[in-house]
Amino acid sequence: MQLEIIVMSKAGGRAVNEDACGFWTTPEACFCALSDGLGGHFGGDVASKLAVQHALDWFRETPECSIRAVEASLRASNSAIMNEQQRDARLKHMRATAVILSIDTQHSEAVWGHIGDSRLYCFREGRIVEQTRDHSVLQSMVDAGYLQPSELRTSPNRSKLLAALGNDERFNADILPAAFPILPGDVFLLCTDGLWEYVEEEDMERTLGASISASDWLKALESCVLARGHEGQDNYSAIAVWCSDPV
Repeated sequence: MQLEIIVMSKAGGRAVNEDACGFWTTPEACFCALSDGLGGHFGGDVASKLAVQHALDWFRETPECSIRAVEASLRASNSAIMNEQQRDARLKHMRATAVILSIDTQHSEAVWGHIGDSRLYCFREGRIVEQTRDHSVLQSMVDAGYLQPSELRTSPNRSKLLAALGNDERFNADILPAAFPILPGDVFLLCTDGLWEYVEEEDMERTLGASISASDWLKALESCVLARGHEGQDNYSAIAVWCSDPV
């Protein structure tokens, strides 16, 4: 499996970008990590950088595409944030979301995990076939039938989370229960809420169908954010992974 990977992270209308993202590859695997430091908690930018750094460091030491590896990388991120909270009292309330994607390019399989409301989408033949579920109060209300799914993007309580990195009591990450078989043409999108707030799933599919590369697609997604955003809007970040047959 051959991969095209493009990363985007912008401050939006904020003075500080509290998002972080990155990836690391070997000839046999690819590991992507994306995190959003929680607004309102001093040190959100520190938390997100620690999350991405330590998740990728874990994979560098143990380049394994497995359920165990994804969970261990998230735990490594959680421990790093909590250790820094202990070291610097000013950072004791910092938290972060995270999404991890691990791809075995030799066997064409993927495993992912997440905590918080940063998301992973998987597209096949231009349509969403997999999507993570937010760990948020609103998502729980949607699941219970008290709210409509559209309110996930518009409610003033959208950012109230039930799980995040930086708190062992709320370390309730979701890990894919079994490896996901990848086909040529599959596309993955990891993104923070600053992006999906302004880009609905139909727009993701529409722009994907009109794009010729991962870079082209992220530019189209960013255009949606900029057209619909507002002054002071949140940071927005994304990692796009396009899968294809080796040339």
